[in-house]
Amino acid sequence: MKILVTGGGGFLGKAIIRLLLAEGVTVRSFSRQCYPELTALGVEHCQGELSDLAAVSAAVAGCDTVYHVAAKAGVWGPYADYYQANVVGTRNIIQACRSHQTKRLIYTSSPSVVFDGSDMEGVDETVPYPTHFHSFYHCGTASAPDLGAGG
Repeated sequence: MKILVTGGGGFLGKAIIRLLLAEGVTVRSFSRQCYPELTALGVEHCQGELSDLAAVSAAVAGCDTVYHVAAKAGVWGPYADYYQANVVGTRNIIQACRSHQTKRLIYTSSPSVVFDGSDMEGVDETVPYPTHFHSFYHCGTASAPDLGAGG
């Protein structure tokens, strides 16, 4: 079995990779940068942008499962950067999985989509979206939203 982890160099991606390797799974990582520590663990690495369908497709090829944990998160950057990585990138992952008949796609998000600026402890997926957002991370629309004062 071969599994692709997008964002393998990030906090969650590395944790998933370590768990998969401990289970004896062959792992491939896809990210924007090279991570020598993953190579040292025996992880195959594909480098590219989520918005590049050809690069995404090459990374997905031959994988039975894809953990899609890569994203542009955080509270800084222009809307176009979030849209390209998170919307276009996720569409590319889905298209590549379909094209290569990947058996499983596991998608993750972030608590940032419900962050309203207050402390959030013990929340789950039932928490409503806030009326004001601190970044463009939550966006899945074709046009930039109004972030309000200070956004």
